Amino acid sequence: MIQVIGYAADQAKAPLAPHVFQRREPRDCDVVIDIQYCGICHTDIHQVNDEWGGSVFPMVPGHEIVGVVSQVGKQVAHYKIGDRVGVGCFVDSCRKCTPCSKGLEQYCLEGMTTTYNGVERDGKTPTQGGYSNKIVVDENYVLKIPDNLPLDKTAPLLCAGITLYSPLKHWQAGPGKKVAIIGLGGLGHMGVKIAHALGAEVTVLSHSLKKLEDGKKMGADKFYATSDPEIFEKLQGYFDLIISTVSTDFDLNKFLNLLTLDGTMVQVGLPEKETQVGFVSLISTRRSLAGSLIGGILETQEMLNFCSKNNIVSDIEIIPIQKVDEAYKRILNSDVRYRFVIDMKSLK
Repeated sequence: MIQVIGYAADQAKAPLAPHVFQRREPRDCDVVIDIQYCGICHTDIHQVNDEWGGSVFPMVPGHEIVGVVSQVGKQVAHYKIGDRVGVGCFVDSCRKCTPCSKGLEQYCLEGMTTTYNGVERDGKTPTQGGYSNKIVVDENYVLKIPDNLPLDKTAPLLCAGITLYSPLKHWQAGPGKKVAIIGLGGLGHMGVKIAHALGAEVTVLSHSLKKLEDGKKMGADKFYATSDPEIFEKLQGYFDLIISTVSTDFDLNKFLNLLTLDGTMVQVGLPEKETQVGFVSLISTRRSLAGSLIGGILETQEMLNFCSKNNIVSDIEIIPIQKVDEAYKRILNSDVRYRFVIDMKSLK
């Protein structure tokens, strides 16, 4: 076994603290990664606080992992010691169901094996995440980081980046398409950058105009404050695609009316409460309401290569692991532009 140092919560809503645990010795197809940086996702906070139920403790969060290969199993074919690599939101899947066979492992019918707060395919070994100095992962679930992408700013791409890239590609954002991103936070700012690089007309719909200049620098063509009720009249029937990144409760029916004929609204944020949908707004203009969950391994690699080609990275604030609880509080207060990344070299 490999002894690993990390930071863990020992119960729901507990502060994170140093935690020593064991990773498996690398199997034939495994890669051992020395973690250099790990992004903080809002999901980490939900899971640590057991807000979705089913959290298992002690929990080492983190699923935006980047680092360098330090050891490989004897049958590993695609990675060698010294390679720059990443691990995203899952580390395994059943590999045999229809979604898995199509490279859509995130929709595995047996359930993907999440990077943390999950259970390995043996049905008993808990998974632990990237707030640690090492991780062991099957090479089929490891991603290659292009040489021109800085590791620290790339970490959030492995969740925030692919969460926006996947629906933008699936619903064919590009030249001639009018795309709106609801919320300019950790997820939303990636959506603006990627949609702009795809060639779409990009609009940010934010509660206020506080981030207008940031949005414009990221590639937004237009920026509106949703606190102004007049914009819902002005933009009615305008957008081909709307992606909502917000996790707070809101009236999505107002936004559905902003879609044009055959337009689609995609929810990637996860509000705590269920929202009632007014079907008239869907039926009257053949609109669609959909959801999307990260991306498969092939699409995530495609996203990284796309970001490499277009020089897209996340806007980040680097912190030492010792300040992770402070970072959680700041995230809840929307006090970050736009993603926290932990420098794992600060882990002693």
